Amino acid sequence: MTWRRSCISPDGTHHVLDGRTMYAHRFLRVQKFHDPGLAPVADASGAFHISVTGQAAYQERFLQTWGFYEGRAAVQDDEGWFHVLANGHSLTKDRFDWCGNFQGGRCAVRTVDKFYLHLTESGTPAYSERYLYAGDFRDRVAVVRCAASGLCTHIDPDGRQLHGRWFVDLDVFHKGLARAHDEAGWFHVDHLGKPIDTMRYAEVEPFYNGQARVLTHGGEYQVIDETGRLCANVGRMPRQR
Repeated sequence: MTWRRSCISPDGTHHVLDGRTMYAHRFLRVQKFHDPGLAPVADASGAFHISVTGQAAYQERFLQTWGFYEGRAAVQDDEGWFHVLANGHSLTKDRFDWCGNFQGGRCAVRTVDKFYLHLTESGTPAYSERYLYAGDFRDRVAVVRCAASGLCTHIDPDGRQLHGRWFVDLDVFHKGLARAHDEAGWFHVDHLGKPIDTMRYAEVEPFYNGQARVLTHGGEYQVIDETGRLCANVGRMPRQR
């Protein structure tokens, strides 16, 4: 699969492999190749996908095309957003206001009435709820924002709440912990939604090899471990002149 080593030319009009152009045609714009070896491109005829030879993978043309993930690619035409298979055929007849990419058998989409949900691999809703926002799944967990309260929680691929705790803002889990925000500030929570300690910060980063950089409300940058213990002081936030 030589396309995995390819890159986009400096002018963005074609693909290059080992310093050589992969095909003769030049496009208005191209994106990276994704499995099954197709890349989104656009020319005067519209947006579509090409193979490693630079040839169109199908006859259909769209307003926008994006990369294939789990055998499906998000596209847009005059009727809205949807997903296509490698042969250019629509996954379903449904059209959306926006489509994300499939991750772990689920995909976030926004409906025409501006609510979010996740689709299954067949393109059907994964659950009945509709949200103000829904993010991508990572390790079978996604963040959603409730339309009624505006608060965030974690759900599993079937739409079940992971821990039933709600936050002002929330992130997916990374190294077993997730960034969360309540009225007092940012912190980290475990898979039960419980904070690792009582501290609240102006900013927190995801954990990296057991430690994370945080910014205190007093403007101090610190590094903490997964118990919240202070490991190092790493400077202050510079004052703007």
